[in-house]
Amino acid sequence: MTRALLRRPDPDHIEIAHDGQSFRVAILRRPTARRLTLRVSSATGAVVLTLPTRSSLATAQKFAQSHGGWIAARLAKLPERVPFTVGCIIPVRGVPLRILAREGRGAAEADAENGTLAVPGEAAHTPRRVREFLVREARRDLSLSVATYSARLGQRPARVTLRDTRSRWGSCTARGELNFSWRLILAPPVVLDYLVAHEMAHLREMNHSSRFWALTNELCPHVEEAERWLKRHGSELHRYG
Repeated sequence: MTRALLRRPDPDHIEIAHDGQSFRVAILRRPTARRLTLRVSSATGAVVLTLPTRSSLATAQKFAQSHGGWIAARLAKLPERVPFTVGCIIPVRGVPLRILAREGRGAAEADAENGTLAVPGEAAHTPRRVREFLVREARRDLSLSVATYSARLGQRPARVTLRDTRSRWGSCTARGELNFSWRLILAPPVVLDYLVAHEMAHLREMNHSSRFWALTNELCPHVEEAERWLKRHGSELHRYG
């Protein structure tokens, strides 16, 4: 039997200590990896160590431990997470709203003028109801934007779905199906609108060629503004909830 077959299964994570702190490091073994690599997700704060097939777990542990200071520094730079609970402030269409509790039933209601998001029911259900509100509002804004660009493009997507994606804000499949992150409702409206134009352009140009960008700029007047905002603030949207 080969050494690979005799090796014990990897744990899903290891723990390392640095300066009085303990960090959970997820283990990911990839046959295509050529060296040990560490990354800290700006979206979730997860620390992931990728190993080549032949690297031992002991080597991985030593490598991660030697980078404890780097891990601590990266995690310290991440923005503080904001839960969907009463008293917290979250952006809706780029406008900060404080989550408030209200009596009665029904759906959460936003009041941008007064900077509040009133959520009915018991506190235990607040996170779920805030998320439902955000998904509902995102679906409404996306539907309106898709309708606008469908008219301009003369072409409609086969389907539009919402997800909580981490690696991309939107995507377009070869079948003409568009997928978007509901978290776009947290950003200023020009950002959501641009992402719709971007993915709608892929219905005609399934690439990022000069033709694609020419079409996107023809469809949407604020490409550069939205791209700048996403580059500076996009990762912050994952800190909510």
